[in-house]
Amino acid sequence: MKYATQRIAYPYIVVALVLFALQVIFGVLAGTVYVMPHFLADVLPFSILRMVHTNALIFWTLLGFFAAAYYLVPEEAEREIESPMLAYVQLAILTIGGVASIVGYLFGYHGGREFLEQPLWVKVGIVVAALIFLYNISMTVLKGRKTVVATILLIGLWGTALFFLFAFYNPANLAVDKLYWWDVVHIWVENVWMLIMASVLAFMMIKLTGVDREVIEKWLYVIAALILVSGLIGTGHHYYWIGAPAYWQWLGSIFSTLEVVPLFALVFFAFMMVWRGGREHPNKAALLWALGTVVAAFFGAGVWGFMHTLSFVNFYTHGTQITAAHGHHAYYGAYVSINLAMFTYMMPHLRSFRLPYNQILNMWSFWLMTPAIFFMTFTLTFAGVVQVHLQRVMGMNYMAAQQQLDLFYWMRLGAGAVVMIGAFLFIYATLGPAKREEPAYMARVPEVTGGETV
Repeated sequence: MKYATQRIAYPYIVVALVLFALQVIFGVLAGTVYVMPHFLADVLPFSILRMVHTNALIFWTLLGFFAAAYYLVPEEAEREIESPMLAYVQLAILTIGGVASIVGYLFGYHGGREFLEQPLWVKVGIVVAALIFLYNISMTVLKGRKTVVATILLIGLWGTALFFLFAFYNPANLAVDKLYWWDVVHIWVENVWMLIMASVLAFMMIKLTGVDREVIEKWLYVIAALILVSGLIGTGHHYYWIGAPAYWQWLGSIFSTLEVVPLFALVFFAFMMVWRGGREHPNKAALLWALGTVVAAFFGAGVWGFMHTLSFVNFYTHGTQITAAHGHHAYYGAYVSINLAMFTYMMPHLRSFRLPYNQILNMWSFWLMTPAIFFMTFTLTFAGVVQVHLQRVMGMNYMAAQQQLDLFYWMRLGAGAVVMIGAFLFIYATLGPAKREEPAYMARVPEVTGGETV
């Protein structure tokens, strides 16, 4: 680790992993309700379980991005973080706000707007924390070396903050409300977060493969342009059935179809860089997660997204379990995996180990979680197809159709339990006692490789 202030990332990762555990626990509890409808009904209704599940997911994803930024920006800018104290103040604000929100949800205190259920004072706290963060990171970059990786990361982080401001606008007209509501979380996941993901991945490729920065940054330019061209208007596929003008049906269909292109480019980019680098970096687990990220994101966001993004298909599939299949797989591939990849890369440095540790456990967690997510996606997809036929074609009412999907929901619950085991394994491998695994090839690795201490 070259800069002392990179250590700021460590407490962010710890808090993020605590929320990660909470997210998967509440996800499994919510999945249980699908097969046992009265499960916890008097204590924690399904709406609260889902609320904690989704809010914890979004919150720890953001903390993961902040951790990645505090780690990689000093190396990119070649200087320390502008104000370490402000970084810790930011974490304190976010942690207090996050804990207060979750406790409030458990007691039924929330705003009632999906994904944006946080009370107003928590939203204000998030804005204050975001301003602190943007000041800290922007000043660090502006006063230091300017790189493409840091620039694209900054654009993604600023975009995240700016689009969050729509969370404060809550018009009485439901159609208008939905129009702005999609601009927060869904512009995040289909556009500005993609920029963050691409820049973090590019940083990891520089470190793990040893390929020239110039080559990787040219790729990053192209991928970022593809994301911006396709993602902003592509989010129009959410406007098909909310009362927006009809032109969104063809605009959304065309541009959201194009969203597959940058996802495929990310797969090609990552595998090409690993092949071109051709060296054995000791952090095999980080490389596995990095490659797993682009593959899972391509299938979850790209293939499963394309399956129901055309308006004439979406007319039947919108809001069914096919949407749930796409949402779970896309988010896991694009944002859960890139965070876990970066955590895996950063932690040996943050814990002052010369070599990666607990790699076998870490890689087991990957091979538990990733296939389980694929299995969950398949079961929800089949459930969605049956639901479309019964509900949208045969005209069966919603609850009657749901009763025909029990088998798929049991399989989804089983997959969710395996994801939870994998998540706990990852957390133990990352934060628990370190076991050094030094296969023969590691003995050949010099202590300093490609400009970084390994």
